[in-house]
Amino acid sequence: MPDLDLLTQSLARNVKRWRTERGFTLDTLAARAGVSRGMLIQIEQARTNPSLGTVVKIGDALGVSITTLLDYAQGPTVRIVPEERAVRLWHTDAGSYNRLLAGAEAPGPLELWDWRLMPGESSPSDPHPVGTVELVHVTAGELTLTVDGVEHRVPAGASASFDAGTAHTYGNTGAVPMEMVMTVCVPPVR
Repeated sequence: MPDLDLLTQSLARNVKRWRTERGFTLDTLAARAGVSRGMLIQIEQARTNPSLGTVVKIGDALGVSITTLLDYAQGPTVRIVPEERAVRLWHTDAGSYNRLLAGAEAPGPLELWDWRLMPGESSPSDPHPVGTVELVHVTAGELTLTVDGVEHRVPAGASASFDAGTAHTYGNTGAVPMEMVMTVCVPPVR
C-alpha cells in the first residue's frame, strides 16, 4: 500500500478511535476543532487527505499528537522511528519542508520536528490550545520567529521557547537555508 494511502487509512481509524474514546460526537469534534462535520466524515471514511492545518486542529481538539493520529501500529514502550518513516507534512517547490520525527503522549501530545526553510519562505501557524509550549533549536541559518506579531531572531546554535497558544510564524529572511529542530508539547484535554 502506498505511504499516502496508509496514512489516510491510519488517520481515518485513529480520528474515529480518539473521538470515540473522548466521547465526542462528530458535531462536538467539529466545533472543538473548527473543522466542518462533513470534513470529519470524509476523514473518518478515508475519502480525503486533509491539509496539515486541519490535522493539527483535529489533534489539538482531541488532545493527541499528529504522530498518534498517523500511527498505523501501536508500538512497544520504546519506539524507534527510522529516518525513512519520518512523515513530511509540508513542503514547497523551493525546498522548504517540515518532518514529524517522533511523538508521544506524555501526559499530553509531545512531538519532535525537523524543519528546513529556504530563503524568503515562511510557514504560519494558527494558535494551539492554551498552555501549548514550543521549543526550537536552530542548527543552520537564522530563524525569524514571529509570535503574536513580534519578530524574534534566533541564530544558528541558539534555542527559543514560547507559548504557542497565539498565532506564530516560522520564517527565513536570510540568504541561506534555515534548519531547526522543534518540539511541541500540548496540554492534555481536560
